[in-house]
Amino acid sequence: MRVTVCQLPNDQDEMESAWQKLLHHTRSKCSDFVLLPEMPFSPWLAASNKVSPADWKKSVKRHEEWLERCREFAPATVVTTCPVIAGGKRLNRAFVVCAREAPKVVHEKYYLPNEPGFREADWYDRGNGSFESFDACGIRAGVMICTDLWFFEHARAYGRAGIHLLLVPRATPYDTVDKWMTGGRAAAVVSGAYCLSSNLYNPPGEGANLGGLGFIIDPDGGVMEATAPDNPFSTVEIDLQRAERAKKTYPRYVQE
Repeated sequence: MRVTVCQLPNDQDEMESAWQKLLHHTRSKCSDFVLLPEMPFSPWLAASNKVSPADWKKSVKRHEEWLERCREFAPATVVTTCPVIAGGKRLNRAFVVCAREAPKVVHEKYYLPNEPGFREADWYDRGNGSFESFDACGIRAGVMICTDLWFFEHARAYGRAGIHLLLVPRATPYDTVDKWMTGGRAAAVVSGAYCLSSNLYNPPGEGANLGGLGFIIDPDGGVMEATAPDNPFSTVEIDLQRAERAKKTYPRYVQE
């Protein structure tokens, strides 16, 4: 199975070009699965401490349009996150898109930071607190949106549910890219799954502080691939059976 991660520009004037390049990459690499960053289809709203419900609605509409375009990656499966308005709440939801199927909600972001550049707790509401694994096109996966990653009890529970892929779409800054790589390696180890992460990117000093670095990490914490500004897409072949075998090895087999 071939999986792809990426760093996508948060400059929306560059999105169409980046999208076409990513499509070409995934087709040339025969990718089966593509992970996109956190809320990639509009400017990063939480960079501002001035909350605008109108801007949230604009972002919702734009993401709805682009979510449908995720079918362009078929037959590959795609996961990304989108802002939504549901039950009177503003939420950050993860969706899985399989060929010929309607996009399906698979997670809502629960842990929300609130600091300069990432005023998420001001902009939107906590999700429902559910961390349930899901099946998509023969893959068993779990999603932890950005800050969710740091609550490793959920990665451990996903591992017990037998996931192959732990998916971490992100919007994170330059000065923490090493920290996120460390978190991804730890989450892979405790879950016994491949940890995939994709991030938003702006060049230094241009727009919101979004530092890129997507990565693919094996079930024992080894970094298989990582993106960079001059290499924004990475695809590797993984062995789903390795993730299944990992559940029976240290430290996954140790009872709590």
